[in-house]
Amino acid sequence: MRWVTFDCFGTLVDWRHGIGTSAELIAPGQGARLLEAYNRHEHLVQAESPTMRYRHVLAETLRRACEEEKVDLGADDADVLATTLPYWPVFPDVRAELTALREAGWRLALLTNCDRDLIAGTRRRLPVPFEAVVTAEDAGAYKPADAHFELFRSSYEPEVWVHVAQSYFHDMEPAHRLGLRRVWINRHGLRPSDPSIVPHTQPDLRGLLAAVEATA
Repeated sequence: MRWVTFDCFGTLVDWRHGIGTSAELIAPGQGARLLEAYNRHEHLVQAESPTMRYRHVLAETLRRACEEEKVDLGADDADVLATTLPYWPVFPDVRAELTALREAGWRLALLTNCDRDLIAGTRRRLPVPFEAVVTAEDAGAYKPADAHFELFRSSYEPEVWVHVAQSYFHDMEPAHRLGLRRVWINRHGLRPSDPSIVPHTQPDLRGLLAAVEATA
């Protein structure tokens, strides 16, 4: 019962590419600006409405990003992120590294701030199977709340558990708070406010099996 749990978007799926290119569809030339504005607002929307379905979080956050950046948003355009999300690209290092984990006997799970219907579309693009998924819809909250982690623990009772994620705020901080083993995938070269929260850091998934087993 050795488990590795993953955040999905940003860790396994290129979330920034997905948001930026989708924004380009409705506002050509504005994708980069809207991506950064979106990133500033999403966690605020989630904190204000922790039971809001994720497709509505996507739409409301995009509306706020467009308002901040003075970009006109058509009446039906706010749904673009939920529509394109199942097609956002998987990072190229995912297949080999997750396959190595499975072959070494680790079970894989997703702890995602997504809904069941949206993550179902993404799972069809992930190159390896996952034994479990906990969504925000299941947990009734969005990370960095503890609900995803507590629900996973009570449902699967892992004997050994390592959490792997890109988001310092959404994943590393609650994993540290709960005393979980953890590996930070720092894809954007960020500087943590507290380095003790991320004792093992690497820039991508390459060599993840060794990192997980060393952490465990």
